[in-house]
Amino acid sequence: MEFLPAVKVQGDKDTYEISPEMKPYTLLDLGFEKTKRGNYKYSGSLDRKNPFKPAARLIITVASDLSGMKMETVNATGFNKVNIFKHARSKEFTLQYHFILDEMVERGLFVKKG
Repeated sequence: MEFLPAVKVQGDKDTYEISPEMKPYTLLDLGFEKTKRGNYKYSGSLDRKNPFKPAARLIITVASDLSGMKMETVNATGFNKVNIFKHARSKEFTLQYHFILDEMVERGLFVKKG
């Protein structure tokens, strides 16, 4: 999967774009970690009942030069994509998903296009 300037998670009606105001320190403040390749990776639980072994997680990777990103929702192992919008626990997962992304939009990482 390549880095893109705008991404849309399967089932979501909204698209998220890289904000021109994005700064590396803001990524780190919001829980992103720098990878060995210099990219920034976020892995957040969408499962409020069991955050340490979640049924679904949000994975976001931002390119080291801040030009693009990847975003997907995956299962606990991180190997299989999960459509949280059609999941049996979709209400809970989508609430947490939007909470996380709304904070990132508010802090200037992404621009939400609906």
